[in-house]
Formats: sequence, C-alpha cells, structure tokens
Amino acid sequence: MRILILANYANGIWLYRKELVRSFIDDGHEVFISVPPDENCQKLTKLGFNVIETELDRHGMNPVKDLGLLKNYLELIKKYRPGVVLTYTIKPNIYGATAARLKRVPYICNITGLGKAIQGGGMLSKVLCQMYKFSMGKAVKVFFQNEGNMKILQERGIAKKNAALLPGSGVNTTEHPLREYPDESEGIRILAVLRMMRDKGVGEYLEAAEKLSTKLPNLKFELVGEYEEDERQIYEPMIQGLVDKGILKYYGHIDNVEEVMSKSHIICHPSYHEGMSNVLLEAAACGRPILTSNIPGCKEAVIEGKNGYLFKSESAPALIESIEKIAALSAQERKDMGLEGRKFIVGKFDRNIIIDRYRQELAKLG
Repeated sequence: MRILILANYANGIWLYRKELVRSFIDDGHEVFISVPPDENCQKLTKLGFNVIETELDRHGMNPVKDLGLLKNYLELIKKYRPGVVLTYTIKPNIYGATAARLKRVPYICNITGLGKAIQGGGMLSKVLCQMYKFSMGKAVKVFFQNEGNMKILQERGIAKKNAALLPGSGVNTTEHPLREYPDESEGIRILAVLRMMRDKGVGEYLEAAEKLSTKLPNLKFELVGEYEEDERQIYEPMIQGLVDKGILKYYGHIDNVEEVMSKSHIICHPSYHEGMSNVLLEAAACGRPILTSNIPGCKEAVIEGKNGYLFKSESAPALIESIEKIAALSAQERKDMGLEGRKFIVGKFDRNIIIDRYRQELAKLG
C-alpha cells in the first residue's frame, strides 16, 4: 500500500514517529511524508524516507494561505494516489483530511492536542469545530492522545463513532533507557524542556526559578528549547536576565535532549495544553521524577506521589509549591520516584503499542 503522511513539522516525525514510518516500510508499504521545508527534512531524507516539501504556515488562520494548503493536499493525493492518508496536527487534520475525504481516499487522523484556539471558546473555536466535524466525518479512525481532548470534541459532535485512544506518540524505551540517577552533591538540577511560548508555561517556570533561587539555593534551574518567533521579544529578555544573574542555564535548541535530561534530577513541564507530553514520557523513561500541570496530556504520565507531582496549570505559586515539595524529599526518595516512573512508562507507553494499533488499522484496509 502507498501511504501519504501529512504533518506540520519534520522534526516531529523524526523525534516521535520515525519508528512508525520504518515499521510501515518494513511491512512492504511505500511511504511519502509531506512536511514544510526546513533543516529537519534532511534528517528524514538520511533515513531513506521520501520527503515532499509542502509550504505550511504553522501559526494563525489565514484563509488565503489555508485554501492554498488544501489545494496542495488535493494535488498531492492526485499525484501520489495513496491507499491511505495519515494526518497529524491541526492544519493537516483539517485540510489534509478534507482533501482525502473529497478524493474518497481512506484516512486516519491523529489529534496531537487541541490548543487554546479550540479550548478558549469564542467564534474561532466554533469555526474550527465545524471544520473538524466535516474533515473527520468520514475518517477510518480518529486517534486521540488523551481522554480529555476526546471528550471535548465528542461533546461538540466530532468523531463520535470513529474515535480511539492512543498513549500519545509513545516512547522508544530502547532509545530512552533507564539512566543512572546523578549525584546531588553539587545541587539538584531541575530541567524544563519547552518551546518559548506562553502556553508552554515558560513564564511560570521563569518566575519559579527567580523566586526560589534565594530561598533554595541548592536548586539549579535549566531550560532547553527554541523560541517561537512571535513571542521571542517577550521571553528572550526575561531568560537572558536570569542567565546573567546566574539563576538559569539556557541551552537553546539542542537535538540530543536526553543528554541533558540524564544529568538532571527533576523534570518540570508546566504546559497549558498537550495531546500527550513526549517530554514527560521520555523523562520518566530515563528514570527521572516529574512535575507537571494537572491537565489532560500531562496528568496521564503521573501517578501522584509515586513518580511525581501534579500542580494547577497557569499558576506560578502552585508550581513553586510543587518544587518545594519534591525538594524536601531525600535524594533516595527522588531516585525511587524515577524508578517507579520507568516501570510505569514501559508498561503503558511503549511506542510499539502505537505501531501495533496503526498496523491493525492498515490491515483492515487490505
């Protein structure tokens, strides 16, 4: 079968779905991947994947550009004549799925998160829900990564009969093995891996770092991730200010996050919206306790008090309280939390679970 994958970011395929793509190829399928052009496309090409560079604006809703995207997807389906189309993230899920529906090609959608556009309510939310209702109405399957997102859309009449749950994108537990818990003699390293944008909770993390730097000087705050360009002017001065004061270590974008994660003691993820946080899955897989927002897409990775703690999202005081709670534990207790997390992830979130589910769906298509 020929499979056409539509996504909004090459690095997302590289980090979280390359094993899935490889499984398709190993099963004898021919795979084409449509993503916007950037330096990450080369990573997929080097793996031997067929990459189609397709212009896509990941941010905002521009009717002219978005209709152009629909047209491009229609042309791709006409040219490559796939047996099935797989879509990921909001615009491919809307315009790619719509194109597949109009061309009467079987398609499978994956809701990787809803974001503020839908969850925030208002006219934009209503418009997007109507678009989702049409685009996903004839999908073979609509995979959700958490029950909260599924409930929100189904309450609005979307994917009521063709929905199913997946444990996020899963985690490659071989590529992310259990790592030895580091010595704490030089301090407790708390790491956040975020895109520098409001909805990832970066503001709350920076506030917590600043307020706790004098109260608990043994805590060492670190941050990995790239700037969202439309919010760079907000967060770059804040981050640089904390770096200059010696409160924060900022790595910027790095390809091998696990190298930094394995040297950390606690992973913090104060996000507002997630499908399923890959950062948390990878952190728990390598044996680190986690602190995260009590929201769908994050809370599923935590057994409260066993492998981490949950806190109220969009609240710096709640985050600070959570950090203080885990900092009050002994090093052995934090290490034991990490070991509990590893066992939990291996049992519930192994990436092979996702691969098997997709194989089942493809088998039904013959």
